[in-house]
Amino acid sequence: MAKKGLKVIVVGAGKVGYTLVERLAEEGHDIVIIDKNEERLTELATLYDCMGVIGNGASHEALEEADVASADLFICVTDSDEVNLLCCTIAKQFNNELSTIARVRNPDYGKEIPYLRSKLSLEMIINPEYEAAIEAARILYLPAAIMINTFAHGTAELVKIKIPEGNVLDGKTVAYLGSNYTNDLVIVGVERGDEITIPNGSFELSSGDNISFVATRKVCNSFLKSIGFKTNSVKSTIIIGGGKSAYYLADQLIKSGIDVTVIEKDADRCSELSELLPRAEIINGDGINEALLEETGIREVDSVVALTGIDEENIMLSLFAREISRGIKSVTKINKIGFTDVINRLDLGSVIYPKLITSEAIISYARAKQASIGSNVEIMYHLFDEKAEAVEFKVMEQSSVTGKQLKDLKLKPNTLVSFINRSGKIIIPKGNDTIEVGDRVMIVTKNKGFTALTDIIR
Repeated sequence: MAKKGLKVIVVGAGKVGYTLVERLAEEGHDIVIIDKNEERLTELATLYDCMGVIGNGASHEALEEADVASADLFICVTDSDEVNLLCCTIAKQFNNELSTIARVRNPDYGKEIPYLRSKLSLEMIINPEYEAAIEAARILYLPAAIMINTFAHGTAELVKIKIPEGNVLDGKTVAYLGSNYTNDLVIVGVERGDEITIPNGSFELSSGDNISFVATRKVCNSFLKSIGFKTNSVKSTIIIGGGKSAYYLADQLIKSGIDVTVIEKDADRCSELSELLPRAEIINGDGINEALLEETGIREVDSVVALTGIDEENIMLSLFAREISRGIKSVTKINKIGFTDVINRLDLGSVIYPKLITSEAIISYARAKQASIGSNVEIMYHLFDEKAEAVEFKVMEQSSVTGKQLKDLKLKPNTLVSFINRSGKIIIPKGNDTIEVGDRVMIVTKNKGFTALTDIIR
């Protein structure tokens, strides 16, 4: 039987709101959108067959028309942090049981987020720029990876790498890895062209494959070294674009001892960054200027991160950097979600999508709210261009999946138990292992919409 969707109100029909509505509609939720821009609102409401309310999300009239009193989840993602917080506060007055989520991007609020959440009774405050910076930093700390996602409060990592020509993995089976390198990781997906495979032991790897595996950070580094990958962090980077993401990223990298140069064309923003980041080199200029990049030393640095507000510029910058310096690590921020097939065919290195980071955190929360009591969604990521999902569940009570050996569970096709986190210890599961109450369990599946751990069973 299909699970009943939530009633969700989304305030703000901009780029983030658009992505959120798209994802929430895919999940089967009943959505109401509030926005002052009638044209934008009508377009989005028509596209996803949901109700639209023209008005201010903090107004009594608009909230009444949206029937906030009967809503389950209220998400505010306008361009104003203050409006987002105010909307959530007022909405809560209509419905004390309402779960509220606000987008807050200003670094000034960064240290106050726990206080704001507590005082305003917010379930979540999300900052897309900060989360994008966290993701970029993880990649720069392990530049051999194309992508890194963390699970189990940072104790387990999902890492994607590309097998280069002549690598020892070329022509080897997944089982060969376990018997000759380590049994303490599990390969959860292989991307070969347009095909996505959740492999078994007999699957043969090939150069050019993108493989994703789960392991602890220590095992991950050891494994990568053993197959010929460098595991040391970058030592220097050029960040092009001086917005909020650039500030958050530079701050993290500097604290880790990495030399940072930021190129920003707005002179006033350069002055602000010089005060905020006294240990960074701040250059006022257009990052798309080839001569400026050469003068800044793009051929000498370990990495380049393109964080301008224009996707096309970011793509060109990363392609240029990789063309003139073959060993450079590049990270490209993409704001628009479309044309992913085209983007994937470009040699951009690592790509981050701030809007997807935002939507996945909120979808995780919505699934947890929708789930049965027996287990709860902790974290969810879309993988392989949304062709698969990685979901971490917390096991809260006995069910049809607990206490049984994994080999006896009839899992749905294309579903894999990737790790069991038991009291902080990461277990890479074998057939004789069991899932117990209190465990956190990560599932990778090509099926969509799991809200409870029991969904893995046929």
